[in-house]
Amino acid sequence: QVQLVESGGGLVQAGGSLRLSCAASGRTFSRYGIGWFRQAPGKEREFVTAISWSGGSTDYLDSVKGRFTISRDNAKNTVYLQMNSLKPEDTAVYYCAAKWGMLVVVTTTTEYDYWGQGTQVTVSS
Repeated sequence: QVQLVESGGGLVQAGGSLRLSCAASGRTFSRYGIGWFRQAPGKEREFVTAISWSGGSTDYLDSVKGRFTISRDNAKNTVYLQMNSLKPEDTAVYYCAAKWGMLVVVTTTTEYDYWGQGTQVTVSS
C-alpha cells in the first residue's frame, strides 16, 4: 500500500555533494519510519541511516556520520538524504525503505515493509 521512489543519484567527484529524495504514496506517510540502505556490486545491502515516524530519532552508519544528514517533510511525503564530502567508498545503489510505526531506528533490512527501486550514486576519485 506504500510506493517509494528514489531520485537524485548521479556521478560526482570525491568531496562533492548529492541530495537524494524518497517520495512516498499510499498510506499515511507520517506513521512510517524511513531508512536508507545501499548496496555496492558484490556486497551485502547495508544500513546507512534512518529516521523515525516522528522525526525525533535518527541514526547513521559510523562511516557516514558527520557527512550525511537525513530529514523528512511529511507535508510533501518525502524523506531526504543530504550527502556531503562524498568518498569513492560511498559508491552504491541507494534504496529507501519504509517501516510502519517505527518509533526508534531499526537497522535490519528484513524489518522494513516497503522498498523503492534504488538510485545509483557513483563517486569518482
